[in-house]
Amino acid sequence: MVEHLSIGANTLAYDVTGKGPLVVLAHGMGDSRHSYRFIAPALAAAGYRVASVDIRGCGDSSLGWDGYSRTDIAGDLVALVRRLGGPAVIIGQSISGGAATIAAAIAPDLITGIIELAPFTRTQSVSLGGLFRVKRYRDGSTQLGMTMMFGSLSSWKKYLHLAYPTKPVDWDSELARIEAKMSEPGRMQALQAMCKTDPGDAGAQLANVKCPVLIIEGSLDPDWADPRAEGEKIIADLPSGLGELVVIEGAGHYVHAQMPNELMALTLPFLTKTTARA
Repeated sequence: MVEHLSIGANTLAYDVTGKGPLVVLAHGMGDSRHSYRFIAPALAAAGYRVASVDIRGCGDSSLGWDGYSRTDIAGDLVALVRRLGGPAVIIGQSISGGAATIAAAIAPDLITGIIELAPFTRTQSVSLGGLFRVKRYRDGSTQLGMTMMFGSLSSWKKYLHLAYPTKPVDWDSELARIEAKMSEPGRMQALQAMCKTDPGDAGAQLANVKCPVLIIEGSLDPDWADPRAEGEKIIADLPSGLGELVVIEGAGHYVHAQMPNELMALTLPFLTKTTARA
């Protein structure tokens, strides 16, 4: 059942399943909580209370927010954890990975651990050498640029094709659902606004994180010429000993939907450790 959290004049949509320690799932731009359709029930079956949220401007959450930065999204996630009676572990993908970093830094009493999936958590620079050498990076950057500049749904779908090197079993219906949602007035504009945000606000908070952090990258993610190097830079900016990096071979930008079993094998031991610590 969909529930709603009011934040100012806007609302966040979320649903909760299972009982146990709280885990909050936050997706990337242009997506929705449905992207965790394989992970949420598996976590609930493993003994966790799982809240899957549509971040501002996405899914069933409202439009017309004042901002779409990682700091804005982090504030929403902290508000949701307070609403649900934390503490919580946050699993955040892409833009929400950076938001999870900020949430952990500003609310250490509420956030006991974070898992960042293909996160944008540092200010990015274009790798000219990577554009020349790595076709998936070149093609992905082109399609994201077209999406950001022109609001092209066709370009977004082409990017998704690259970002899922292998497709989930329900990909045809999932892509149709994404296309229908992104065709709603205002949804593409929210995605474009997120594309234009600078992850530097998250990078500035890495040194202030106090809880364990697991960074998971896909080896075939088209957002970086070298996904492992990006993950290593995030770990290096965290306090010593807090961060761990895993690169899943063959995964793209959406490891939670592409390879849910592999992700669960990494997630459950991390949750056991962090919830025991809490």
